[in-house]
Amino acid sequence: MKEQKGMMIVFTGDGKGKTTAALGVALRASGHKMKILMIQFMKGQEKSGEHYAAIENIEIHPFGAGFLLPGGDRQPHIEAVQKGWSFMEEKIRERQYQLLILDEIAAAVNLDLIPVKTVIDFLSRRDPAMHVILTGRNMPDPLLDMADIVTEMKEIKHIFRKGVPAREGLDY
Repeated sequence: MKEQKGMMIVFTGDGKGKTTAALGVALRASGHKMKILMIQFMKGQEKSGEHYAAIENIEIHPFGAGFLLPGGDRQPHIEAVQKGWSFMEEKIRERQYQLLILDEIAAAVNLDLIPVKTVIDFLSRRDPAMHVILTGRNMPDPLLDMADIVTEMKEIKHIFRKGVPAREGLDY
C-alpha cells in the first residue's frame, strides 16, 4: 500500500480549544499506534493536565519562559523557543514520529521569537508522510497557505470575561 502524504492542520482563532483540539487528534492517533511529539513553545514549565496523563505514544515537551510582558526581557523567551526548536529538530531526525504538534507556534512567530521562514523551511523539508499540527492565535498567512486543513476557533462566550479564573482539568 502506498504511503499517504502527511497532512498539515492548523487550529487558530481567538476562541478556546486550539491546544485541546490538537490533543484530541493526538489521542486518536495514539489509538492507531502512531507516535506523537508535541512541543509547547509558549507554555511555562508548570505542568498542565496533559503532562500528568500517561498516554502511550504521546510525548509532550514544554519550552516556555512564562508570559512575555510588553517591554519585558525577551531574551529568556527567545532562548526557550530556540531550545524547543533545536530539541524538536533533533527528535524528528530519529524518524520515529508520525505526528508533530507545534503548540503556540503562531505566538512564537508573531512575537518574533522565531522567524516564520525557519518554520516554513522546516515544514517544506519534513518527512512527506509526517502529519503536522500548528496551533495559536493569528496564525501567519504563509503558514495558513501551506496547510491542508485550517480550523478557526471563535469565542462566542467565555467565563473569563466575568472574572472567573481558569479551572484545573478544564483549562489546563
